[in-house]
Amino acid sequence: MLARLSIRDIVLIDRLDIDFGSGLAALTGETGAGKSILLDAFALALGARGEAALVREGAEQGQVTAAFDIAKKHPARRVLAENDLGGEDELIVRRVQFADGRTRAFVNDQPVSVQVLRALGAALVEIHGQHDERAFVDAATHRALLDAYGGIENDAAEVTRLWAERREREAAVDGHRAEVERANREAEWLRHAVEELSRLAPENGEETTLADRRAVMMQAEKVAEDLRATHDSVTGPNSPVPPLATAVRRLERRSAQAPALIEPAVKAIDAALNALDEARGHLEQALRVAEFDPQELERIEERLFALRAAGRKYAVPVDELNALGRRHAADLALIDAGAERLAALERDAREAAARYRAAAEALSAARRKAAQALDKALNAELKPLKLERAQFSTQIEADGEGPEGLDRVEFWVRTNPGTRPGPLMKVASGGELARFLLALKVVLADRGSAPTLVFDEIDTGVGGAVADAIGVRLARLASGVQVIAVTHAPQVAARADRHYLISKDALGKGKRVTTRIAELEDDPRREEIARMLAGAEITAEARAAAERLIRAAIG
Repeated sequence: MLARLSIRDIVLIDRLDIDFGSGLAALTGETGAGKSILLDAFALALGARGEAALVREGAEQGQVTAAFDIAKKHPARRVLAENDLGGEDELIVRRVQFADGRTRAFVNDQPVSVQVLRALGAALVEIHGQHDERAFVDAATHRALLDAYGGIENDAAEVTRLWAERREREAAVDGHRAEVERANREAEWLRHAVEELSRLAPENGEETTLADRRAVMMQAEKVAEDLRATHDSVTGPNSPVPPLATAVRRLERRSAQAPALIEPAVKAIDAALNALDEARGHLEQALRVAEFDPQELERIEERLFALRAAGRKYAVPVDELNALGRRHAADLALIDAGAERLAALERDAREAAARYRAAAEALSAARRKAAQALDKALNAELKPLKLERAQFSTQIEADGEGPEGLDRVEFWVRTNPGTRPGPLMKVASGGELARFLLALKVVLADRGSAPTLVFDEIDTGVGGAVADAIGVRLARLASGVQVIAVTHAPQVAARADRHYLISKDALGKGKRVTTRIAELEDDPRREEIARMLAGAEITAEARAAAERLIRAAIG
């Protein structure tokens, strides 16, 4: 529900704030007072196309802010969630129009694209006028309205789900069939590859390990001779270890005589002997590593050659040969089990298609039943709206299988007996179209509608009983959703829960004009309805008639 509308510097409006409530609100005023400007500003806040001409002359920018109270499960909440927009309580949309033509859009003070604003606006408000055909252009809209009227929206959603499931199963069949066909074409080559790779049995990281081992072995022969010579120097006949050990023992026997002179030298020689022993250990370990079997080197080189040849043959790095072998083995298994798997997938696809078809046919039957009820209910509304010679019908035609079912739904009318019926938007005139729309909205009540409906002068060209019938239906509609009606009909204004007067004020000694709005109650409201009845000169009879209209609406 629209709770508040604030407009700044839009055309003739410099500053305007309106608080709205539930029920029916009537906006009245003389021609040219600014009612259309107000609706244009509201449409701008809902995502309509902006233009520089909307900015009040002399201002750098105009701004429109609309605050809404919406239910927790309202579709607008989904738009907010999809775009990471907060707002647990009030939803506030704002549109800034700059004098150079640029616009900016905000939702709950977060910048958004016009597309997001437009999606929110469509969920929040419907604006209809005698020249407005938007609700009737798309046949998909008619189908959704029929589903809403028939209470079969869940059935339609289930058909959409079954369609997606069917398409998924059919895609699985197509994909598996293509894989089997590819595998069959390559079967002989695959068997050869699997056999060869199985014999080779490559392991991950094997190439690197073998290459490193081969490099060590090839270098070992070059360093082995120096290692042996060094080892001989440390442990052989010319080793310094025996004479050093003898010298240490001799000094130790003399240490009691001159300890201060001998002990440092003994410690140093002991350290040298320990270091030589450690060096001997390292040399012996190095010699063991350097020793290799020439046949082992040959085996390593042959293995590396085989691995690298396989990598070149199959155009993959050696480390990927193992995974390639598993993939080829899986492809061979696919050939062996592919026919059985394909048959199972095809069976699943047929069952999914059957489930979809059954649900779609049931939905079609439900739509035809709902269409009969809708036609009957809507045609009953036409006579009071001065459309007694017209006939409304819901045309349902086969439209092939799809996510929405099997049907194309379109609203048709015949405006006079003996004429050919046709699509509502093409056959009905502007005024007729608006009254058909009103009848449709009344019949649908709160189903298939935005929480706020705006009707712009749908009573143009009618009066008396027809205008009163329009007022009755707007009031009835307002019992379920918020209705805002821009009207010239006193019969409509008299039935409003809230009545707003739009007028123009001269500022600056007549140099500038601005649009104002005021909520009317009691005597001022009676005076405005009397003006709508009588015109420029309000008579006592007009005031009395206005009083009767208001009392009749209350009664």
